[in-house]
Amino acid sequence: MEARSTFRVTSRTEVHRRPARASYDRAVAYTIFDEALVAHVAFTEDGEPFVLPMMFARLDDQLVLHAASKSRFATHLASGAPVCVSVTLLDGLVLARSAMHHSANYRCAVAFGRAVELTEDADKLVALARLVDHVLPGRSLACRPPNALELKATRVFALPLEEVSVKRRTGGPLDDAEDLALPYWAGVVPLALRAGAAVPDLTQAPCAEEPGGLCGYERRTATDPTPGSATPDHAVQP
Repeated sequence: MEARSTFRVTSRTEVHRRPARASYDRAVAYTIFDEALVAHVAFTEDGEPFVLPMMFARLDDQLVLHAASKSRFATHLASGAPVCVSVTLLDGLVLARSAMHHSANYRCAVAFGRAVELTEDADKLVALARLVDHVLPGRSLACRPPNALELKATRVFALPLEEVSVKRRTGGPLDDAEDLALPYWAGVVPLALRAGAAVPDLTQAPCAEEPGGLCGYERRTATDPTPGSATPDHAVQP
């Protein structure tokens, strides 16, 4: 069954604060998931909240999560208990004339759901390869795949992307009209995640060449720091 182009809005995904910044467009959410490298996964156990940062990947209409076989997190996911996954991309610092209108340009996506464990080795290998390729496209074909022992030590889960919301801010500061003449600089400092020069392992085999794609490696996608296209701010919360 083909996925809908927009996510159904639920009580958990509906954005109440600054709803003009919200989106439920599937393509927009997938762009954010595909650019981000780290996700924060929240769950509760015995009434206590936990948030774990982890590498992840999107595989079609699901997120791939993984954990050590005997970890608390793996046990929680395998039980079918709900989780919340959040990723955030910081695109710029917004400096305003007033302290209350300082903000940030960002793109974030939040997904709710219950993960399904992948138990067949073939499915696990596909998902784990996607995790590696999410970091560097094609990398799974340029390294040794997991062996039987490593597969046994790793549990892999797929979180269906069914309840998802996006929130974004773009543009410059939105100072009050009476503050526009104040003698303070205002504007946007664009931010992006970019890589430095690759540093080879000290035990690197002489025959191994640096993989393609490392030169100029970055995760950045298009952003619009142009003043005037932002939605309203309040206080210093983005």
